[in-house]
Amino acid sequence: MYKIITLILGLMASLSLFAQQEAAQYSFEPNDPNTSLWYGYGDGNYLVALDKDVYHDGATSVRIESKPDSKQFQPLTFSIPANFGGSKIQLSGWMKSENISGGYASFWLRIDPDVGFTNMGSKVLSGTSDWTKYTLELDLKPGEAKKIVFGALLSGQGKVWVDDITLTVDGQPLDKAPPVQLTKAQKDTAFDQGSGFEIENPTTQQLENLALLGRVWGFLKYHHPAIAKGDYNWDYELFRHMQEIAFAKADTTRDQLLLKWIESLGPLQDCNSCKPTPASAVLKPDHQWFTKGAISEDLAQKLQEVYQKRTQGNHYYIETAINVGNPVFKNEKSYGDMPYPDTGFRLLGLFRYWNIIQYYFPYKDITDNDWNTVLTSYLPIFINAQDELAYEKANLRLIGEVQDTHANVWGGADKFQATLGRKYPPIRAAFVENELVVVDYYNPEMKATVGLELGDVITHINNKTVKDIVRERMPFYPASNEAARARDIAENILRSDREIIELKIIRDKQKMSKNISMYLQDELDYYRWYRRESEAPSFKMLPGNIGYITLANISRDDPEKIKKAFANCKGIIIDIRNYPSAFMPFALGQFIAPRNTEFVKFTTVDPSNPGAFIMGKPLATGAGNKAEFQGKVVVLVNELSQSQAEYTAMAFRAAPNTTIIGSTTAGADGNVSRFNLPGGLRTMISGIGVFYPDGSPTQRVGIVPDLEVTPTIQGIKEGRDELLESAISVIEKVKQ
Repeated sequence: MYKIITLILGLMASLSLFAQQEAAQYSFEPNDPNTSLWYGYGDGNYLVALDKDVYHDGATSVRIESKPDSKQFQPLTFSIPANFGGSKIQLSGWMKSENISGGYASFWLRIDPDVGFTNMGSKVLSGTSDWTKYTLELDLKPGEAKKIVFGALLSGQGKVWVDDITLTVDGQPLDKAPPVQLTKAQKDTAFDQGSGFEIENPTTQQLENLALLGRVWGFLKYHHPAIAKGDYNWDYELFRHMQEIAFAKADTTRDQLLLKWIESLGPLQDCNSCKPTPASAVLKPDHQWFTKGAISEDLAQKLQEVYQKRTQGNHYYIETAINVGNPVFKNEKSYGDMPYPDTGFRLLGLFRYWNIIQYYFPYKDITDNDWNTVLTSYLPIFINAQDELAYEKANLRLIGEVQDTHANVWGGADKFQATLGRKYPPIRAAFVENELVVVDYYNPEMKATVGLELGDVITHINNKTVKDIVRERMPFYPASNEAARARDIAENILRSDREIIELKIIRDKQKMSKNISMYLQDELDYYRWYRRESEAPSFKMLPGNIGYITLANISRDDPEKIKKAFANCKGIIIDIRNYPSAFMPFALGQFIAPRNTEFVKFTTVDPSNPGAFIMGKPLATGAGNKAEFQGKVVVLVNELSQSQAEYTAMAFRAAPNTTIIGSTTAGADGNVSRFNLPGGLRTMISGIGVFYPDGSPTQRVGIVPDLEVTPTIQGIKEGRDELLESAISVIEKVKQ
């Protein structure tokens, strides 16, 4: 056995890849030239070695093994160029685990740059398991894909063995994959080095020109048949016309230029399947900007013709997910090689985002600001973004306009994150009773030396009030509601690049100052407070014959065990102050709800009519004519309950004997839709609308508890779980 050497990517690129392309099989045999090309990163505190004693086939496998002080994760990684065609790429491989706790093991597959990523999801390994084959799959997207990156990962403690990894395209070996077939849009590289567009101190006329350009560009993108075919690189078509239209000196000149552009795309054929928006649509397409006399009659008529003869069926830039209906955005390049895009590319990002929300966001009608006003108001912000940080902040502010906790900015140069600092104090803080309070220690063994106690109220950080810091940061923390925003701000508010930060605190009404040493994240057990203890059972019996279930580490096999263990309980507490580790609305919901208990319905976009969202029929849970469990059920939620956690709480709430206890949840539900923005940025939105059966909303509102209970500073000091105490009290008051 020997440790696999971490390799520099440049070395990998210089080596011949013919063996990879022909075989695409990785068995970790000592004589396999691919074996030495694997590389890793992570915290560097794991052993990665060939193992001659444990293997699936051949003579060796590769083993990733934690050490006693391993805290984070260790991946094993390989990379090949995506110089082949096909529609889907598959990874299959064999994996075996031993005593994995506090984390998981998984295969993963990624297509760069920012094309796609997947891992084993709910099938990630924990504990001990024998050799099992796993398969992953991604849409290949030739023309977008530049590199295929894949491998295995171990987080937490334990061991995992990996062997016999195979890559295929559409079920065939890579050497049988078809060549890349590029569309006309993919062949257009005219503006790869820059848009060539600049503007300084734009006039009112120029801003109005750009706003209309952005609207027309986005409308054509999602409606015109020629664009749907992939005949145009629509990003670059924008740059071909941006200069002339932006600097048009009059509305009439601008409108004529736009009309000429549309006509250049070719004649439109009648669309026999294009139907009017049904009256029952929850959201209807918003075309007032070209139907209310704001532009020339000729241009308005042309846009109306495009709508009446709009594309149907397959589209180069958009599709909907099978069996779900959330939008899937395709062929949206991230331009990651330009972390600070020029003015044209920055405006492209603004136009791309604004139009995605305009046509494909199910909650556009409940944003604080009228979405129609946002495009114009953000034009100067994006034009005047003078560096990478200003550009990232502009995107954060724009994304914050949709009030969706699913939405944020990832990737790029991470300049905003860098301003927060690389170091952390050894304590976790959260907002309790509207104060920033010490609620936990990342490393309990450091408690005696930190100088802070649970329940301490932090009022100042480096002589700046917490309230002032929160006020400054609010625009850069997108969130559905204030509970989620406060949660996210608290997570980062104590970060710094300093070795020591000065805190002013209040403890038992006494004001004092404390100098706190700072640490890099990997020097702390940073994720301890929410790590899933996979070896610990997800359910247990509390005193008084009360069952307790946490969804943080529940498994697919647990519901059947829970039914037997809790059949005669006085009551059951289900803790969803976490993100469920397995999908439980039906598996566990049928235990507490009778057959056909409706709990949710969805709105999804009409693919043939961008901007129209249609409400579906209610979805139901429950198994028998009456619930298997007849006792009281209490569900615990708070601001940590988000997305799948909120959906699960909705299913449990529908049961007749359920009480929700806690505080408003994060208010972001529905399958997410991801897309890229220029500068290598990534973001996402809630892609379907989620409502109660009576049509009541959940987005921004969250899951409103039946009994509101929030932690108190005194409770934090005493180490109490006040929500759990309230849940026990509710159950114990039930008459027997």
